[in-house]
Formats: sequence, C-alpha cells, structure tokens
Amino acid sequence: MSNRIVLNETSYHGAGAIQEIASEAKARGFRKAFVCSDPDLIKFGVTGKVLKVLDDAGLAYEVYSDIKANPTIENVQTGVAAFQASGADYIVAIGGGSSMDTAKAVGIIIANPEFADVRSLEGTAPTKNPCVPIIAVPTTAGTAAEVTINYVITDVEKKRKFVCVDTHDIPVVAVIDPDMMSSMPKGLTAATGMDALTHAIEGYITKAAWEMTDMFHLKAIEIISKNLRGAVANTKEGREGMALGQYVAGMGFSNVGLGIVHSMAHALGAVYDTPHGVANAILLPTVMEYNAPATGEKYREIARAMGVEGVDQMSQEEYRRAAVEAVKKLSQDVGIPAGLKEIAKEEDVQFLAESAYADACRPGNPRDTSVEEIAALYRSLM
Repeated sequence: MSNRIVLNETSYHGAGAIQEIASEAKARGFRKAFVCSDPDLIKFGVTGKVLKVLDDAGLAYEVYSDIKANPTIENVQTGVAAFQASGADYIVAIGGGSSMDTAKAVGIIIANPEFADVRSLEGTAPTKNPCVPIIAVPTTAGTAAEVTINYVITDVEKKRKFVCVDTHDIPVVAVIDPDMMSSMPKGLTAATGMDALTHAIEGYITKAAWEMTDMFHLKAIEIISKNLRGAVANTKEGREGMALGQYVAGMGFSNVGLGIVHSMAHALGAVYDTPHGVANAILLPTVMEYNAPATGEKYREIARAMGVEGVDQMSQEEYRRAAVEAVKKLSQDVGIPAGLKEIAKEEDVQFLAESAYADACRPGNPRDTSVEEIAALYRSLM
C-alpha cells in the first residue's frame, strides 16, 4: 500500500505575501485574471488589496462576485459562463472556502466541460484535465481550501451539500498573508479557527492517517491552540499563528480525509445555512467523545498538543476526557454556542442523519457508524 501527498506547486507565507501574486502571474505567462471574491470582501476593501497589486503590475482582470457563503450549483454555473465570456486564462480566488470552492468548481468545468451539470463532480469524479490555474488567497484562517484537493457545493434543490475530491483542483499557488485576514470580525475568526482545529483533529484520527499527516496535524493542533484566542482578540501574533496553523492542517487532512463532524456539519449547512465553522465547533467535542473508543492512544497526543500537562501520568480514560475538555474550553473561550438547540429541529433529524451518513467524509471516521447513531448525536446537542 502506498500513501499519497498532494500539495501546491508553490506557497508564500507572511505579511505582505500578496505582492508575490504579480511576479507569479508574470512568470507563468498569464494574461488576464478571473478574480473570484464574495460581495462583502469587495464591499469592505479586502479584495481591493489584491486588485491593487494587479493594477500596479499592469495585469488585466475581471471580477466575479456572485458567490454565497455556502456556494451553490447556480453560483458555479453562472461563474463558468462569466469566465467563458471574460477571456481570462487563470483565476485569482480571494476569500474563505466559499470563494475558493467556487473557483475550483469553475476551473474544473472550464477544463472538463462534460461536468457542466456540477452534480456529477460529487465524490471522486473522473476528470481528465487539471483545472484552470488558480492563485488562492485566503482571507479566513480556517478552511485551508488553498491547499486542499476538496471543495463543497450546495444543492439548493435537494437541500444537501456534496463534497468533491479531485487532485486536478488544487491551486497552483497559495498566498497566505495574515494581513488579508486582519479585518475578520471576532465571530468569523472564532468559527473559522475552530474549523481549522476540527480539520487537524479529524485528520489525525481518520482511518487513513499515517506518519506524515500525523506530523502535520499534531503541529497544527499545537499552533491553533496557542493562537486562536489571540487571533479572536486581533493580535498580530494570533493572526500570524492562525494563518500558518490552518494551512498546516490543510496539508494533512486534504490527503487523508475527515470524519463525521464534517459530515454532520455539511448537513446543517445545507438545511439551515449554518456557518460551517460554527457547526463544526458545536459538534466536535460530542463527536470526539463518541469516537474515543476507536482512537487508541491518539487523544493523549491531542491533549499534549493543546497544552494539557501531565498526560503521561493519566489513564486512557483520563487523557481522552482531557482532550475533549481542552477542545470545549477553547470553543467556549472564543464564544462558540454550546449546542444545536437554536439551530436544528426534531422534524429534520432523520433527514440530517441520512445526509450526514451519505456524505463523502463519513467513511473516514475512525468509528464505524449508522444513520441511527448519527441521529442520536444530533439529538444529544438539542
């Protein structure tokens, strides 16, 4: 058996890194950028920071912003038409997961037009060609979509999200500049940061985890645990730490998958439009408790990475509890709601559980599960 690692061709890290966008575009001979960014980022001038880099370098571009927080099939199809009309030859994706996921789907369909219905991209679609080259610029410290081979699209008609996993969609260049994240409000910083922690923890305990991804995930847990509170308080050190930590988590989970925290969060996002990071943060401690029997000694290392002292003197039950409590404390400290009481409805639980069970992340969960057990997990938080 072999293990595969897929990462960006090039990535830049640190304050001011967006200046490298122009040099990369010129070095690669790109002519015109199709800039994918959401309306709020344009409104508040965040997208404008990158547009200025393009303007100063004399690089042509066209902006596409018909993107929702949970991007839809329609957003993708409208984006494909806009790209075709633009004359662009590469994409600059600026934003969180929504902008980057839209950009990936657009880029894949332009290069593989037989998937224009979008739904056929679900799972591991047999695309033949790499997507249109993408330069990805995250503005949130959470999704790590700039370094993953995954994207998620919402099917509004069927009230479900579907995960697409494709090595052809990874951005060729990732630009991780903490200055692009400095205008995130506290709530979004907390939610996306807990999304990053969920990536690291689920990636560490998933069935496909191995030594190299364990290295990424444990370091990501450590960095995120040390810096998320500071990032929510908008300290320079906190922002820089979270920018790095979420990327390192992405280096790992993109290559080994996730688990039912994400499966259940996807269902909540599709039915209630729940912010993805908030859903993950609410679900993570409860699902960690459920998964604990299938994780061997890994919770001891999670607890250690989160700064818990004395883990080597603890029993298995004690260090498993300590890991869960450390996650709960971090979530509480950054203001994440404690349950689903204000979000989920009893009449939807069966549909939510069925959707989560059918989700592409579910098979990676360390503990085999069922629709009934997932439904019980939802109810336990209501």
